[in-house]
Amino acid sequence: MAPSRCSWPLINDNITNEDKLAMISFISTPNVRFTNGDNVRQFEKAWSDWEGVKNTTYVNSGASANYIMMSVVKELKGCGEVIVPPLGWVSDISPVVNLGMKPVFVDIDPKTLCIGFDNILKATNENTVAIVLVHALGFNGMDQRIVDFAKEKGIMLIEDCCEAHGATYNGQRVGTFGDMSNFSFYFGHHITTIEGGTVCTNDDTIHEYIRLFRSHGMTRESSQEFQDKYQQKYPHLNPLFTFAVPGYNMRNTEINAVLGIEQMKRIDYNIERRRHNLALWNSSLDSSKFYTEYNLEGNSSFALPLVLIEPDKEIFKNICNLLEDELVEYRVGTAGGGNQTLQPYMVEGKYDYSVIGDLTYTNHIHYYSLYVGNHPELTDEQILDLCERLNNV
Repeated sequence: MAPSRCSWPLINDNITNEDKLAMISFISTPNVRFTNGDNVRQFEKAWSDWEGVKNTTYVNSGASANYIMMSVVKELKGCGEVIVPPLGWVSDISPVVNLGMKPVFVDIDPKTLCIGFDNILKATNENTVAIVLVHALGFNGMDQRIVDFAKEKGIMLIEDCCEAHGATYNGQRVGTFGDMSNFSFYFGHHITTIEGGTVCTNDDTIHEYIRLFRSHGMTRESSQEFQDKYQQKYPHLNPLFTFAVPGYNMRNTEINAVLGIEQMKRIDYNIERRRHNLALWNSSLDSSKFYTEYNLEGNSSFALPLVLIEPDKEIFKNICNLLEDELVEYRVGTAGGGNQTLQPYMVEGKYDYSVIGDLTYTNHIHYYSLYVGNHPELTDEQILDLCERLNNV
């Protein structure tokens, strides 16, 4: 067999010369405002229009967006239990524990890598205040039963879409079903602002609190009606420095927003290429060796997953060796370090949490899976060549 031409990084540079020129042009403009100005608002509107959501708040990272959403949950619902996936990024869990709430872990569905309705049902009780759905690796993890159940019980539904820009459920974009959702624009995502994220909601009251938590909790960040309410209640305070909630500075800059506006011009193309790559990857793998039964409907493919069907340490090691030899960057488990209940911050007993049922699928993903990067520049030849080599391990 001829030497492989596969050699790709986990994250590819998707900032073009046109993007750089747009930022340079902005920086070179005399007397511009560099933080949280017109370009931020323009990017927020562009994202709302594209995503199909009423309100978007641009922040400095997807992780900050996680913290803001959970802060809003605590503000509106109080402390309680939050149903979370064990397979996800640490920032899905850290706000829960740092805000004094209790994470409740349930297993995932292997077809979506997201927690499923039946497991959510088993974990819900009178103390449940929120459910966090993470659309991992760009798979659509939505289920209308979850939406209906959360509304019926008065439980806030949070969608983490940091890896799922453009993913859909029944033709509607994920991130528009829950009470709040967040997206990440970290380097190498579907689009990038280098660092950055958004919090989205269709609820105007929730939107007021999101904006408060983004900027120190200051009421001047909210609507005039909201400001007037606090000024009437606290007339002895300076209305420019009235802090309604204990917030932080999680704002982003005008420069990052300029980049985001430029990147929006290519987001649909980027997603379409990623979907094509995943479909080719999934159909080219040996389905007797690798799991290929994913629900691909509506996916936007953050990365290309590789999951062994059988738990075989030797084969998995050989696969990792092959990828290293071929200079293909990969990550074991999924984004976030696999099973979060195995991480030191959970294991060392500093925080209260519970696990409902076993974590069979999560643990299998943790030990016997990996993913490689998916970016629009990948060729069919590269994908087919690597799949052939993996099938022969």
